[in-house]
Formats: sequence, structure tokens, C-alpha cells
Amino acid sequence: MPDELRKPIELLPIFQERVWGRDTLAPFFGGAPLADRIGEVWFTFAENETSLDQSLGELLTAHPEILGEAADPQHAGLCPILVKLLFTTSKLSVQVHPDDTYAKEHHGSPGKTEAWYVLESQPPGELAVGFRQEISRQQLRESAQSGKIERLLNWQRVSAGDVIFTPAGTVHAIGAGLTICEIQQNSDITYRLYDYGRPRELHLDHAVNVAHLAPRDYKMSPEPLADWRDHLVASEYFRVERLHPTGTVQVSGGLPYYLILICVKGWGKIADQPTTAGEAWLIPAAGEPFLLETPGSEWILTYTAKEPLDGITAV
Repeated sequence: MPDELRKPIELLPIFQERVWGRDTLAPFFGGAPLADRIGEVWFTFAENETSLDQSLGELLTAHPEILGEAADPQHAGLCPILVKLLFTTSKLSVQVHPDDTYAKEHHGSPGKTEAWYVLESQPPGELAVGFRQEISRQQLRESAQSGKIERLLNWQRVSAGDVIFTPAGTVHAIGAGLTICEIQQNSDITYRLYDYGRPRELHLDHAVNVAHLAPRDYKMSPEPLADWRDHLVASEYFRVERLHPTGTVQVSGGLPYYLILICVKGWGKIADQPTTAGEAWLIPAAGEPFLLETPGSEWILTYTAKEPLDGITAV
């Protein structure tokens, strides 16, 4: 593998306009007023440009070894994990995502299981995950058509630092006033059940087919791995950790799978390259060891492995 593919690669953002987005993303990306209402910032989509003057899709197609044993041979050129930042000023649609089997059959795509790490919560700062009590598929369809589905959902206030896991099939909605780091399978398949009267397409048949109809626990409890490192989510598709180093952290080389690191607070250096909040980096499999010199910062780390990464230490 060429030397430049053995070092952290910066992933340049793609800004996605959304009706529920914001006209400033402060404190990220300079905080200047924007011409469009940006709701999502993507980092690991195939079209994301990189610091190597190639798109991520081009890099992974030419060098699948970047992903190591975590590569998905059924979707060459695709990073299996999609990382985003979300910025909301109004509610997103009430929606649900399919699992792998349904998505492959109907769209030739992976499914969409996702996790959210709340970075900021301003009033009302609410999320809905699952239902308050079990309902039938007929009730789901009828309530989506009438708008009563809002009252059936389990809405809860969330705060900065909360972690929410939403497996495929979980009906959910994100409310206003939230900034979220989202980790998900790399799929953009969303079935809208209800959209507050906005003139966007709904997908009732697909949504009713895949939705789970019972209540479920959704908040995850962080598990400390060190005094500067917390394990947040474990699933068959990804692990998510929070790093809040007080000094320098070393990441081992020669890992069998790739890592993604996104700085969500503060600034510092990664492999001697300056970085700040709102920047994301791909760490290639089998790469060189490097230092994360970012005291007082906060990072989200995600990767695909059966056990927590043991090649990361404070130095």
C-alpha cells in the first residue's frame, strides 16, 4: 500500500440542504451565515472528497485494502459506516429504515441501523424512538395518515452526552434544537410515515412493512474503558466510542480494520496535522501508528470489530 495510504486521511465534508436545517452551523465550520439551510454534513459517502485529492469512493475502489477485514465485498467502493453531523431547527419526519434483507430485496442496498450522540440540546430538544405502547400495523397506517402518530410515539427530552441506538425497523423522529453526531450503516434509504404537512413523498407501504410496533429502550449507558475513553454502542455493524483525552493518545499501527475519528469539540493535532471540531479522519487498516495530540478535546471513534479496540493508549 502506498505510504500516503498508511496515514490518517482527512474526509472533506458534504453539506446537505434540508427544510429543517440551519442557516449557521456554529460553533462548527466557522459559524458564518449560510446561503442555504444545512441540516446534514456527511463525511464518509462515496462522493466525499479527501485530503488525497480523490473522492473516498475512488480511493476505496482502487485500494479496498484501506478497509481491511471490515470491507463489504457486496458493495465495493463503499465505506460501510456513514458518519454525519445533524443540525435541526424543526422536527424531521416520522420515519423508519429497513433491515439488510428488505433493503437488498427492494433497493439492492444495505439496510440502515444507526446511533446518535447528542452534542447540543436546546429547547425543546426532544427525540421520539418507538411507541409508548404496542400498536397494530393497521393503527400505524391510520395514525400516519391522520397525523395522530405523533401522539403514539415515545417522545423524550435529551441532553448533550446522551447516546441513542436505533436499529433498523425502529420508528423514530428527531425534534428541533439538536446537534447530533450520527453513526449509521452507509445507506440513504428512509421511509417517511408522516411529515407535518410538508409536500414531500411518503412511503407508507414500505414503512408499515418494516416497522417494529412495540415500545423499546433506546438510551445507552456509556461504559468506561479508561478515564478518557467511553464505550457507547456495540452492534453487528459498528462500535462507537467517545474519547476525551487530557494529554496525548497513541493509536497502534497494523490494525486489521479501518477507524473513523471525528473531532466534535476542541482542537489539536492528528499525526502532526492540525485538526479542529467538525473535521473527520479515516484511519486505514494496516496503517502506521500515530499520535492524537488534543488535550481537552472530544472525539467520536467508530469502527467495525467484535471487541473494543486494544491498540489505543494514553502516553
